[in-house]
Amino acid sequence: MALRFYNTMTRSKEEFKPIEENHVRMYTCGPTVYNFAHIGNLRTFLFEDLLRRYLKYRGYRVTHVMNLTDIDDKTIKGSQEEGISISEYTDRYKRAFFEDIDTLNFERAEHYPAATDHIPEMVTIIKKLLEKGYAYEAGGSLYYKISAFPEYGKLSHMKLDSLKSGARVASDEYEKDQVSDFALWKGWEAVDGDVFWETELGKGRPGWHIECSAMSMKYLGEHFDIHTGAVDNMFPHHENEIAQSEAATGQPFADFWLHSAHLIVEGQRMAKSAGNFYTLRQVLDKGYAPLAVRYLLLATHYRMQLNFTFEGLDAARNGLERYNDFIANLADVSSETDGGEADKFIKQAKEGFEEELDDDLNISGALGKVFDFIRDINRLKAENKLSRAEADRVLETMDGFDGVLGLRKKADASLDDEIEAKIQARIDARKSKNWAEADRIRDELVDQGIILEDSPSGTKWKRKI
Repeated sequence: MALRFYNTMTRSKEEFKPIEENHVRMYTCGPTVYNFAHIGNLRTFLFEDLLRRYLKYRGYRVTHVMNLTDIDDKTIKGSQEEGISISEYTDRYKRAFFEDIDTLNFERAEHYPAATDHIPEMVTIIKKLLEKGYAYEAGGSLYYKISAFPEYGKLSHMKLDSLKSGARVASDEYEKDQVSDFALWKGWEAVDGDVFWETELGKGRPGWHIECSAMSMKYLGEHFDIHTGAVDNMFPHHENEIAQSEAATGQPFADFWLHSAHLIVEGQRMAKSAGNFYTLRQVLDKGYAPLAVRYLLLATHYRMQLNFTFEGLDAARNGLERYNDFIANLADVSSETDGGEADKFIKQAKEGFEEELDDDLNISGALGKVFDFIRDINRLKAENKLSRAEADRVLETMDGFDGVLGLRKKADASLDDEIEAKIQARIDARKSKNWAEADRIRDELVDQGIILEDSPSGTKWKRKI
């Protein structure tokens, strides 16, 4: 089956073929670094991580760019409220963003350009738009004239006839049905304080939309393969990106547009006023492991609304434990006699996994194939029909799957001396039939994140998920 994605531009699934053979160039709208990323942001970023990982699994070389918006209305306001420079303010949240994605086991993109490092590239594009008649000056700022671009609205299906002649909007974000000329360059105003650049366009700063056009085209070229983001980026942000980019270059901007649906919490829209607004840090503070959060945010198809619940997070934790226990327990296989069935299940699992993900990243179907595989191999193991060589091939298959899923981090395989001493003390207590002491040590280790499993072959430990 060919790899197919749902292209927002055409509202249909299309076979994916990159512009350059075996090389995918992809741009994903990254965070605005004015606060910690919330779980809705991370849901979108995880869909993009899955996309990146699966493209690599399919053999493509991927050049992935995710921008950092460190200059806009929100970052200026936040820095002013704290009385610090905008760079000092945004650096804090840039660091937090990278800490969060590392915690959730993201693969790093090739480029994380910050908007403030690319002002000259933005100025170059705006100058082209002025020269071609797509931009104009008003009140000391420069605006994009959307009436000059007849295809405006082709992504979001907005109607140009809803444009009011001369209507302009200067704010970076505005109402979803507000079709207006938008700011490319904002002339300096006192409210911006010391946030400005002296350029050929005058003293001021860029609008939000021009930032992504400049950064994507610098690292990926004027025409690239995939552009992604959350569904609320579709209009006005992505629509405006298309208009200004294609007007400046005269060629298509991105071939495929992929958008993830909203996340809600316990059946309600996430909002601070509703008391259901969560950052990753707040969820982890409730005792959940990072990879359980990854599992939950990843496991629903990206175009389906995800209802985040703590009951669902508990179920994700259980699924993750089953996944990891299966892999760990394959180490116990020692038989040298092939049962003869494992390779059949390996083939079925690989084909099913790929078929599901080839169909617009159907992750729920792919996970279903993985857990069917776990069930089938566990049965062979229980019936002593799995050899060491077959178990190794199963492990290799699971490693391939996990290269896409990212549900296993390379954990520290060692324990500190104190923990090792406690484990040995419990073993000694069991040998002397001091069950109360053995139970006390076991419970103490659980509180420290170590779970012990006793079997006829001895005691094994694992870290709590």
